[in-house]
Amino acid sequence: MPMNLLARIAEARGLTLDGRQLEQFEEYYRLLVAANQRVNLTSVTAYDDVQRRHFGESLVVVAALYRAGVMRPGQAAHAIDLGAGAGFPGLPIKIARPELTLTLLEATGKKAAFLERLVQQLGLAGVTVVHARAEELAHDPAHRAAYHLALARAVAPLRVLVELALPFLRVGGYLATPKGSAAAREAKQAAAALQICGGRLELLRPLDLPGPGPIPTLVLIRKIADTPDRYPRRPGIPAKRPLR
Repeated sequence: MPMNLLARIAEARGLTLDGRQLEQFEEYYRLLVAANQRVNLTSVTAYDDVQRRHFGESLVVVAALYRAGVMRPGQAAHAIDLGAGAGFPGLPIKIARPELTLTLLEATGKKAAFLERLVQQLGLAGVTVVHARAEELAHDPAHRAAYHLALARAVAPLRVLVELALPFLRVGGYLATPKGSAAAREAKQAAAALQICGGRLELLRPLDLPGPGPIPTLVLIRKIADTPDRYPRRPGIPAKRPLR
């Protein structure tokens, strides 16, 4: 059976993947490795490593969101994945939970084109790929305060990500981002951005990811107030001059 390691990771966390879903993950892997020869999508390409570090980590994130009450099985939530790149964590979560409506936001044209092809070839409904900068799209009325959940992986330091992501969320929505060993320090540095943009740190917890390698930490932020209209600032400014 394809994706044996991923199937075990999912099952151990209460997520059941059927044969069709495992075939989609297998096709995802094949398309990722093929496209990676033309577009710089990932440095991780070994079969088991992709199952664990890309697909598995994404599913461990959604399992943690279930435990935290942020998502519920069968819930038709609307999520946006910022800086989607190769599609992590949003697309693996979508494959595992088809009821999710997902927007993949990617600023690099070649990566956005890869995502378009990937979504089409995997036969995924309810997924939209948007080629744009977060700083600009967040001021579009169709996207501002429109989402239950914002996802991001390896996009920006947390104090920058807060400014980019929270404008997309409705009050009561959540930003979920796996971070590395500096997660606690990033959370402290993001205190001013959280206050300004209407967020509150809800959870800081290591993810239950098996096997060798670093263990990421899930940072979960709840939006508790509207983000002022001026945020996010124009492209490039959040990274150059983080809120403090």
